[in-house]
Amino acid sequence: MSDFTLHTLDSAPEHSKPLLEKSLKSFGSIPNLHAVMAAAPAVLEAYKNLHQLFMQTSFNAAEKTVIWQSINTEHQCHYCVPAHTAIANMMQVDQQLITALKNKQPLDDAKLQQLRDTTLALVRQRGQLNAEQVQTFYAAGYNRQQLLEIILGISQKVMSNYVNHIAATPLDDAFKPFA
Repeated sequence: MSDFTLHTLDSAPEHSKPLLEKSLKSFGSIPNLHAVMAAAPAVLEAYKNLHQLFMQTSFNAAEKTVIWQSINTEHQCHYCVPAHTAIANMMQVDQQLITALKNKQPLDDAKLQQLRDTTLALVRQRGQLNAEQVQTFYAAGYNRQQLLEIILGISQKVMSNYVNHIAATPLDDAFKPFA
């Protein structure tokens, strides 16, 4: 059992309150991940900023989903896998891709499979890709900017996955159908 608090607007530290208010306004409720992170205002702010920046990358919705879910499944995040399944559905990502990612199955699209392979190599090898891995990524149609943008996505997911692990963040009702 976790000893982390699911903060509300009333219980949150003062510096987290405006961040939680933005979450409430954006989502209609405060996601449990944000409620947990609110205990450390800088963590919540950093996570929200990383998410916003990752949303501005050159990747399309399917590619963002590949990056997020590759990391989430690798880290076995009980919270983020269903959360990003819900998000992928909202972003109108192909259902076959969503299912394959969630179940760690091969992807039908070779370019997306290469994106997944590169993302997982970066995670597993702690950023130490060899020249062949980098060239294979580029040959699939990606570029240097996108290689760096994957690292941004990894940064975001490390924060959320690790927080969810240590806090045993309960799944929001909205994500339960995707568990």
